[in-house]
Amino acid sequence: MSFLAILLATFLHEDITCISVGLLIREGRVDRLVGVLACFTGIFIGDLGLWLIGRLFGRRLLRTRWIAARLHAERMEQLATWFNRRGWQLVVAARFVPGTRFPVFLAAGILGRSAWQFALIAMLAATVWTPMLVLGSAWLGKPVVESLRGWLGSTWLAIGLAVVLIMIALYVVERMATPIGRAQLIATVSRLWRWEFWPQWVFYIPVVPWIAWLVLRHRSLMAPTAANPAIPHSGIVGESKYDILSRLPSEWIVPTALIPAGRAADDGSGDVAAERLELLRRLMMERGWSYPLILKPDAGERGAGVRLVRDDAAAAAYLQRFAVPIVAQVYHPGPHEAGVFYVRLPSEQRGRIFSITDKAPPVLTGDGQHTFEQLIWRHPRFRMQADVFLDRFADQADRVLDRGEELRLAVAGNHCQGTLFRDGGHLLTPALETAIDAIARQFEGFFFGRFDLRYADVAALRAGRDFRIVELNGALSESTNIYDPARSLLWAYGTLFRQWWWLYEIGAANAARGARVSSWGELRSDMRRYYQQQQVAPNSD
Repeated sequence: MSFLAILLATFLHEDITCISVGLLIREGRVDRLVGVLACFTGIFIGDLGLWLIGRLFGRRLLRTRWIAARLHAERMEQLATWFNRRGWQLVVAARFVPGTRFPVFLAAGILGRSAWQFALIAMLAATVWTPMLVLGSAWLGKPVVESLRGWLGSTWLAIGLAVVLIMIALYVVERMATPIGRAQLIATVSRLWRWEFWPQWVFYIPVVPWIAWLVLRHRSLMAPTAANPAIPHSGIVGESKYDILSRLPSEWIVPTALIPAGRAADDGSGDVAAERLELLRRLMMERGWSYPLILKPDAGERGAGVRLVRDDAAAAAYLQRFAVPIVAQVYHPGPHEAGVFYVRLPSEQRGRIFSITDKAPPVLTGDGQHTFEQLIWRHPRFRMQADVFLDRFADQADRVLDRGEELRLAVAGNHCQGTLFRDGGHLLTPALETAIDAIARQFEGFFFGRFDLRYADVAALRAGRDFRIVELNGALSESTNIYDPARSLLWAYGTLFRQWWWLYEIGAANAARGARVSSWGELRSDMRRYYQQQQVAPNSD
């Protein structure tokens, strides 16, 4: 019975199971031979299972959302090249290098590698790895468990905590073995104090009590949904980028068009993607547009799905992949971009700029020696978002950039896509504030949100001219200057708290004037519908 239980547990998590079994062997609760063989068998079956899934379902797997997020088509081509060049060394390395087992073993099946060869190599690798981890945990676990047992007073609690500690030690040892692993470890540890890279839910924990106080103060949880009466739910979820831009003076926005929703035409029953491409071509001809263009979902957030397309082929591929309504925009070359946060109480005739974010796109510079992937991990900032960049440039991971060669790593001006955000207070002038206020007041029913601008000349922006609006975001906009790494965490929270104060103040004032406040049921329903229908991958150009 213990053999089968251990075997099945390896399917949930190999390392945790092997470490736990090692500790139980030390405690005399599991036979040494049974524990090692059960772990080995489960690991080997799991490896064969990954290969078999890849062989049976092939590249169809890459179209499923869960697999696509972990193994992109570009990554498949890269793995195919590695298999051709390095053969089965890659399978052996995947057993010992963290984070590579899933894509390598699945790719071996998809690429049709020999079942017998794969099974032999996987068995040999598991034969080395399994006893090393299980018996190593048994050997190391004795002093750890005994110390923890004296502290906790419970054998099972001691074993559980020992598993966690050994997992951490294993994580550190595995990553210390390679330069990239050491860079990964540095990035992981430095996130403890580099708060701009904290998960959003962690960063917002201190904001929750502040929002609770605002709810009590205004006696309304949903007051923010009245902050911008002209935008559904004031711009909390699912609002149309195109509808919002169409309410602004056309001379101030980047030329924009809407491509209606279609469907991916995989079944040959009518190529709707081709019809949408033809509509895009017709719009371009009528309006005198030319490539490159920016394509992005009409309802989206955090830069998800933004693509820079340079020809019909790229546009067709994008429209084929995403059947949702798409916004097409003429690409504004910038090179500068800013986020201008605007607020106005409904009782006031004039609004104000709450903050400005100066956005700096990430640019990687080659040295003629290291590959793209190595340069990313060597860079003290880019390593913090390495997954984003390596996913975006999966086809260039092994390319050596020439000395001095510069490669822009992001087109979308979003922090989560790799752009550096800095406080742009130096850009604020009375002239710019007057220009932004005049634009905002022409959008009747808008009081709170962030204009994302592109411009060519700093002096012209400060003079309130020669900029274009790419997007206008509503109630859930962030004053994104809070992510300036040169600022303190307390300063960031102070700015964020004031932003939420303005949101509730404006929403409550509009509600008192008769603006409609959404119900919690309506908002929840629309949020569920939006996230269920969302097709766009989180990464962008």
